[in-house]
Amino acid sequence: MKFVDEAVVRVEAGKGGNGCLSFRREKYIPKGGPDGGDGGRGGSVFIEGDDSLNTLIDFRYQRLYRAEHGKSGMGREKSGPKGEDMTLKVPVGTSIVDVDTDTVLADVTAPGERICIAEGGHGGMGNTRFKSSTNRAPRKTTLGKPGEARDLRLELQVLADVGLVGLPNAGKSSLVSSLSAAKPKIADYPFTTLIPSLGVVRINSHRSFVIADVPGLIAGAAEGAGLGIRFLKHLTRARILLHMVDLQPLDGKDPVEAVEEIASELERFSPTLASRERWLVVNKADTVPEDEWDDALDQIVARLDWQGPAYIISGLLEQGTELLAQDLMIRLESIWAEEEATPDLADEERMTRFRMAEEARERLNEVREARRAARLAAKLEAQRQDDEDDDDDSDVEVVYHP
Repeated sequence: MKFVDEAVVRVEAGKGGNGCLSFRREKYIPKGGPDGGDGGRGGSVFIEGDDSLNTLIDFRYQRLYRAEHGKSGMGREKSGPKGEDMTLKVPVGTSIVDVDTDTVLADVTAPGERICIAEGGHGGMGNTRFKSSTNRAPRKTTLGKPGEARDLRLELQVLADVGLVGLPNAGKSSLVSSLSAAKPKIADYPFTTLIPSLGVVRINSHRSFVIADVPGLIAGAAEGAGLGIRFLKHLTRARILLHMVDLQPLDGKDPVEAVEEIASELERFSPTLASRERWLVVNKADTVPEDEWDDALDQIVARLDWQGPAYIISGLLEQGTELLAQDLMIRLESIWAEEEATPDLADEERMTRFRMAEEARERLNEVREARRAARLAAKLEAQRQDDEDDDDDSDVEVVYHP
């Protein structure tokens, strides 16, 4: 199934039914009085999280979603039936953004979470509502109110506790494969990973966390080079970033330069994401003798002046990965315990995620606008060249000889 993490849709809630103008008509009951019922409320549009979904591809084929209108009121003081609600099921981790105001309306973070994003219109009032001691035969009714209508952008960010960043071929997919039961594509060429992939790392039957791998970054990714920065937004929910680097890349690139290059791209994409807790993981240690591992790691840490945790592993041989997974689990449990004990920390985390999402959205919009401008400039240049060619043709003088 194709992975789609963005979609634009329009939702329209149902219109409320009109109020009814009616009078009671029964044998032997003269002047029965008004008995017009109210109109039914229009159906609303809801968003519901579904943990069986992992893509927004369904919303690429259907863009308009309308809830049912409420029915008009009836005589004998019968209210019109309510319009049926419409529920759109989305993957857990989907943010709902209003296209017109560019504000986040909702964030679906749990299976079964149900949020109203377009409320149905109220039903109109029947003439029974307007009877009084001075107006015993009212002929006034009201129309049903229109329902809310919105253009929405659905943005999916996968829910993961740990995210992997690094250059292509740094061994990110190999690490996910060795730590979890996930089987991402692994090959000896760049950009093997084309879409985000998730894996559940189980320390034991009661302790586990989710790890996410996104396509590798290259220099200039902030301007759209390579696979660009489109998938970096999936790391905004991760609590810890693992910055992976190849100890001895095939292209001979210095590991220190590789780390600094990716750190620069993260900073340009989202300063808040770049300031997230980040651990250094030097991979493919099997390319040097085991007795040189510690020295190689110490040299890289010293040159980078790295202040956070640092590990050297071999994803291929699964050496050092178990210690890494256990330390990650301990750190995550510590973070969760602190947030549970201190509600202010949980609120601060929500605000941090909000800032990262806003920065990611702004940066992605800038990249899209730059690409549109480049396409428009290329189109105008092609038209200019065509016009010049036409002018050259018109300058040709045709001479006819009898």
